[in-house]
Amino acid sequence: MALIVTASQLYTPLESIACPHILIEDGLIQSVSSQRDAEFPKGKTLDFKDKVLAPAYLDIHLHGSGGRDVMEADGAALMAIESMLASRGVAAYLPTTVTASEDRTLRALEHLGDAVRKGAQPGRSTPLGIHLEGPFISCAKRGVHPPEHLVSPSPEKLQRFWEASSGTLRMLTIAPEIPGAIETIRHARQLGIHCSLGHSNATYEEATAAIAAGANHATHTFNAMRALDHRDPGILGAVLQHRKLSADIIADGIHVHPSVVDLFIRAKGLDRAILITDAISATGMPEGRYDLGGLEVEVKNERCEYKGKLAGSVLMLERAIRNVMSFATLNLQDALRLATLNPASLIGVSDERGTLKPGSRADIVVLTPEGQLTQTILGGEVV
Repeated sequence: MALIVTASQLYTPLESIACPHILIEDGLIQSVSSQRDAEFPKGKTLDFKDKVLAPAYLDIHLHGSGGRDVMEADGAALMAIESMLASRGVAAYLPTTVTASEDRTLRALEHLGDAVRKGAQPGRSTPLGIHLEGPFISCAKRGVHPPEHLVSPSPEKLQRFWEASSGTLRMLTIAPEIPGAIETIRHARQLGIHCSLGHSNATYEEATAAIAAGANHATHTFNAMRALDHRDPGILGAVLQHRKLSADIIADGIHVHPSVVDLFIRAKGLDRAILITDAISATGMPEGRYDLGGLEVEVKNERCEYKGKLAGSVLMLERAIRNVMSFATLNLQDALRLATLNPASLIGVSDERGTLKPGSRADIVVLTPEGQLTQTILGGEVV
């Protein structure tokens, strides 16, 4: 049976449609138009009156939520995480590992790879691939990643991780200055893995060489990166300058000052800036102590810390969108792009996710005009 969804406004997000009409069948969008031009076939109608419709969100850097961590290698953990994400408007995500022993990393990759291959589950956010954050990162800029488990990158080591994941690795965070990084980036790109520069003390020249080798993204820009200097631009200079490189940022007002978030979006533009959360198991939970890949993190006043260092966040994308509207004076349509179409385009799924058009999945968020989430629809079903 057809489902018709109407509202006051729709952002595709590239287009704006007043009084929209979305026709959905079998979980897919059949047509998007204004109500004035649409036919109303028999079926159920959901009218959200004064609300705004937009694509549901996509988070490419997330460690956990709802009290659980993706490194647990446990089906109940992923169910809790994905149910929480769905309720907060996130249709899809990349479960993100943290540096751990090789055995634990391989077990997590095997389990997460199985979940990715299963695909969409009713009422849950969908894991589209795995983001491997560590162990190929700089000791100097490791953040809270355990130094004893950091290793030098090589195509052979990456191949072991790739095979453990059954070919579901989709993103790799790597420090380009470490010996073996350039060869590993080239191998990753041959496998179809997107390479993201991060947790790095690289010079400008080292970062530029990595971009030439195939790196096409940057991980939580400004955090765990060599500082920018006007005579020594370093990795940040390369990330902000290179137009072919997309980059993400944690817009919680804690990891990066709001004025710097504004500068970041000005530098990368609306087509290359991406919002992430770096959310940990504490997301959506009360203050207390929570697990991050085996580390006990203390959460208080929305700060996540391990031994005095920031360790992820409790941010959700719905809040990040509203934050950049304030930090960078973006309108809702432009802010939505940073959490929908842009991440979908980066990882190659924009034909079916991150945009509302015929043929795409019926993953829709219902918002107030100010961007407050009121309802989530996944695969044509209200969550």
